Amino acid sequence: MSAASTLSPDRSGEPAISKPGFVEEALPHMDAVYRFALRLVRGRESEAEDLVQSTFLRAYRSWESYTPGTKVLSWLFTICRNQFLRAEERRGRRPEVTESEVEANVESLAATAVFSEVSSADPEKAFFDSFVDEEVLRAVDALPDPYREAVVLSDLEGLSYPELVEILQVPTGTVKSRLFRGRRLLQQALYDYALEMGYVRPRSRI
Repeated sequence: MSAASTLSPDRSGEPAISKPGFVEEALPHMDAVYRFALRLVRGRESEAEDLVQSTFLRAYRSWESYTPGTKVLSWLFTICRNQFLRAEERRGRRPEVTESEVEANVESLAATAVFSEVSSADPEKAFFDSFVDEEVLRAVDALPDPYREAVVLSDLEGLSYPELVEILQVPTGTVKSRLFRGRRLLQQALYDYALEMGYVRPRSRI
């Protein structure tokens, strides 16, 4: 996405790129914000573009509240998510998903998983690092909102736990729990596909 297509003058008619530092710090992250927005809206491109525009306009109008040199991408992701949540509330289409709704399914996966052995300190993350394509993105889009947000921010955008805590406004333990459960649900959805493509090998059963 280009700055020209996404940014527009604010209500006073002042160009959105006139505030000192905005171009240098905020605009280079437009593609990352678009990727995040696209996953928030489950791949609907027109909605993602609208969300990016509202995010950067909000960021411009709030630019004085940003501390130069700090984590601008986390700040932009936070704005993007908040804009998304407000839009979903207005549309009445963001049902609450409780942790218990997928608890039994996830715990069952943890006990009976047949995914390949991976030599890694974080084998679940290695599973997702091995391939990212349209099949994966479709599976990501199908995740319940809390898990989708955590997986996208961690495994697709590479953010740290502290950054996820800041953006999602939940404790570290909740971030880890959502990420674990989201990855397990993705593994369930993608296992057959990964086998077919040769990304993983099934464990031999005793």
